Amino acid sequence: MLEKKQSERDIIYMQEALALAQAAFDMNEVPIGAIVVNANGVVIGRGYNQVEGRKSQCAHAEMTAIMQASTTKGDWRLDDCSLYVTLEPCSMCYSLIRLSRIQSLIFGASSPRFGYQLDNVATSSVYKNDVRVVSSVCAAQAEHLLKRFFQMQRIKKGEHKSGSQEDQSESY
Repeated sequence: MLEKKQSERDIIYMQEALALAQAAFDMNEVPIGAIVVNANGVVIGRGYNQVEGRKSQCAHAEMTAIMQASTTKGDWRLDDCSLYVTLEPCSMCYSLIRLSRIQSLIFGASSPRFGYQLDNVATSSVYKNDVRVVSSVCAAQAEHLLKRFFQMQRIKKGEHKSGSQEDQSESY
């Protein structure tokens, strides 16, 4: 179930995830940040994208935050937890969210190119099917950071075309 209703609590936690996304940006990584919050409102896992630095697709922000949360909790079952992430998770991360029994997923920007909603993983009966999903929390901030990152990457590669349609639309 996908919701767009955001609470003040969601905004506060998403701000922390955005700070982690900025850390990824500063390390020349795609700026995605994630946190796992337990039922008491305590952050028990944090992560930011480290795919380039670690040379591994397993270094997505969500995966890092979930691994840290599992270690902190002492259990792989995170059924009383919420995951806040600045970008809609890919299918791999969404499957991990479901397998980890995370109760709620709250994300910022949508990912029209790589988001889990593009795949049938969201409806697979093998995984937990009752993850509460809230989208578009602080989406403008997350999108701005992503756009800035990809514009800088194009400039570094000499592919920047000022004012082009490509500058106006990003695929994350």
